[in-house]
Amino acid sequence: MSCWQTIQDYALRSVGFGERLLPRDDFTLCQQFTLIGSGMIWNIYFGVLALVAGFFLATALALGKGSRNIWLRKPSEWFIFIFRGSPLFVQFFFGYFLFLSLKQSFPIFEPFTAAWLGALVVLFFNTAAYSGEIFYGALRSIPKGDVESADAYGFSGWPRFRKIVWPTMLRLAWPAYTNEAIFLFHATALVFFSGFPAWQQRGDALYYANYFADKTFNPFVPYPILAMYFIILTLIVVGLFGVINARLNRHLPQESRKKIRLRMNVIR
Repeated sequence: MSCWQTIQDYALRSVGFGERLLPRDDFTLCQQFTLIGSGMIWNIYFGVLALVAGFFLATALALGKGSRNIWLRKPSEWFIFIFRGSPLFVQFFFGYFLFLSLKQSFPIFEPFTAAWLGALVVLFFNTAAYSGEIFYGALRSIPKGDVESADAYGFSGWPRFRKIVWPTMLRLAWPAYTNEAIFLFHATALVFFSGFPAWQQRGDALYYANYFADKTFNPFVPYPILAMYFIILTLIVVGLFGVINARLNRHLPQESRKKIRLRMNVIR
């Protein structure tokens, strides 16, 4: 089988198109690159949707935590504390068994027991909690002079938040938020190890990398391929977020613009 034929058969296998059966012998480098790359579709799916949805919840959590109203502040504080204080790996297991229990009484929760939706919900809550804390810190760091100037110009309530507070919060939080986005995409690899099943062997990139490692007894080929894909994905995320960061800081002098710095999350 040629490499082009392999790509045609397996490039979209993780989403249900192409050859149904996985290779059983004579594992080629092309097969490993293609199938692991196919699995990356799920990692991108989890990362993009969780990041987009989590952005809005994170903004609400930051505002809630900074609110003077105890009924808004305390739920936001506890939500952030619980999801930041417990390991993501444990959250996957608790999420799966919670949805499994709810499915027995409410059949509407059946889709949540599958990885494509249940794991996405867990990632959504997790990244919202971390991002909410980042946004809250940025909210506290907004110079009082900016808010006082907005008041002097007659801005108050929603117009002040939309034109002054929210853009400034994003500008201050964006470098740290970029690192959270990178970690979120890396964390999608944990879905394979969670309790959420991979339906019809349609797993993510780590699922296929682990498959080839088990079949060939050589982890030094599939796992570096997996790492390469995630490095490329990280470079794309850094590039996109860098463009947004430049847009947020376009009004500042060149020497005052904050640059994005990557920081490793050793323990989370």
